[in-house]
Amino acid sequence: AWQRLYRGYAAFYGVPMSSEILSTTWSWLLDPEHPLEGLLAVQDDQPIGLAHFRPQPRPLYGETAGFLDDLFVAPANRRTGAARLLLEELARVARSRDWRTVRWITAADNATARRLYDQLASETDWVTYELKS
Repeated sequence: AWQRLYRGYAAFYGVPMSSEILSTTWSWLLDPEHPLEGLLAVQDDQPIGLAHFRPQPRPLYGETAGFLDDLFVAPANRRTGAARLLLEELARVARSRDWRTVRWITAADNATARRLYDQLASETDWVTYELKS
């Protein structure tokens, strides 16, 4: 079920997905030594959404925050409150770990998700760059 959701997430963003990527990401989620963790939204005993997150050091503030890498709800289950519940649970996890903030990025044209994000969080003034190595 997780694989189906993660493939849907990759397809939403137009990112090719391979068995190798799925295997690697799944192994990270199962490894208690790896910083990546996950949450699932479940309805009628079926996973319908996921969130992957990790700690993020904030050296300028001398603290650790959270970073949300992936958030996805299956198209058939959107507008059910699942994404909100995943974000609320992530906020609970953050509080329990003394993370004052959780950050994430999303596509500028992801209007549906951004409506929810605007209700729960504050858009920042930061511009994202990506350096290829």
